[in-house]
Amino acid sequence: MLHELSHMDKITQLQDETQRLLNITARSLAYLTARADLVQVSAEVPVTRARRPETYDSAEVLEANKKELVADLIVKAKQVEDLIQSLPAPELEEQQAKRLRALDGEMSAANEEYIQAVARAKDLRAQVTGVLGLILEEP
Repeated sequence: MLHELSHMDKITQLQDETQRLLNITARSLAYLTARADLVQVSAEVPVTRARRPETYDSAEVLEANKKELVADLIVKAKQVEDLIQSLPAPELEEQQAKRLRALDGEMSAANEEYIQAVARAKDLRAQVTGVLGLILEEP
């Protein structure tokens, strides 16, 4: 059971790291969209809006920030890849079915023990109620 929990923990870590990777990507795109100067890259696609110089970063700053963003993305992608590699191989279908049958058997046995414990508790309650009734009836 503990072995399975560690796999679930890895899956949770993978989900968290994937979410962080997506957040870094979204923030990177938002930064590049907001802080890059608009330049015409094709004669067929004109720049329809100009930005004031104070609203965009200089080419040097933008290039340095792009390199940092790429480095962050690479590190996070490597962490996601490492987590994926650490996950166990998928279980064969017949092994999974065998394990589920065993768990079903354990669950049935535990359920039977529970039913017996409830019946015993009811019996003990009836005995205690009977004894208290006898004690209270005596003058």
